[in-house]
Amino acid sequence: MAKEIVQKSHEIGAGRSAGKNTTGTLERRASVKKMLGDTDDMLFVTGLAGAKGDVLEAIGADNPRVYPLGGAMGAAAGMALGLALAQPDKRVVCVTGDGELLMNVGTLATIGILNPPNLSIICVDNEHYGETGFQASHTGQGVDLAKIAEGSGIQAVRTVREESEIADATKVLFESNATSFVLLKVAASDPPAPYRTRDGSYNKSVFRKDLLGKV
Repeated sequence: MAKEIVQKSHEIGAGRSAGKNTTGTLERRASVKKMLGDTDDMLFVTGLAGAKGDVLEAIGADNPRVYPLGGAMGAAAGMALGLALAQPDKRVVCVTGDGELLMNVGTLATIGILNPPNLSIICVDNEHYGETGFQASHTGQGVDLAKIAEGSGIQAVRTVREESEIADATKVLFESNATSFVLLKVAASDPPAPYRTRDGSYNKSVFRKDLLGKV
C-alpha cells in the first residue's frame, strides 16, 4: 500500500499537473479511498474538480448519497454544515480542496462555533487550484488550513502527510464527539475524472429522493 500511495512528484502522470511540485507526497485517489473506508451510512458534499472525483471514484459515480458541487466554488463546507444540522442522525462528510476552501475559509469559524458532532471535513490539499488551471494556491506558500481550522475552534484536527498517519486521522474523523477536520497533503497529480452530470437541479433531486424519499 505504501508504494501505491506514496509517489515522487516527478513520477506523477501528464496533464495540467505535469511539472508541478508540492510539499505533499501522498497519492490522492488511494489516500481518500482508504480514509473513507465503509461509507454506507454517510452523506457527502464535495468541492469542485479533484475532490469531487476523489469521492465519486471511491464510492461510485452514480452514488445518490453524494452531492457534488459544480461551479459553486467556496460553498462545500457551508452546505455540509447546513446538511449536518438538518440531519443530526446522519454522518455528513465534506470532501473539498485547498483552493475551494480558501475561497470561503471564514466558514470554518461558523463551523467551529456550531460544532455539529456529525460533521467530518477532509481537505485534499495539493497546493493548487485544480478547477481553474492548476495555478499555485496559498497553501504552498505557508498557509496552513489545519491551523486555521484549529484557530476557528474546531476541536478534532489532524494533518496527514504520511500513509502511516491515515488510520489515526480516520479514527478522528469518524469517532470524535465534535466536528472533525483532516488536512490531507497530497502530491500534484491529475485527479480522477468519473463522469457525473453538473446539472445542480438533477443532482439535488437525486440526493433528496435518496435521503427523504421524495423530490
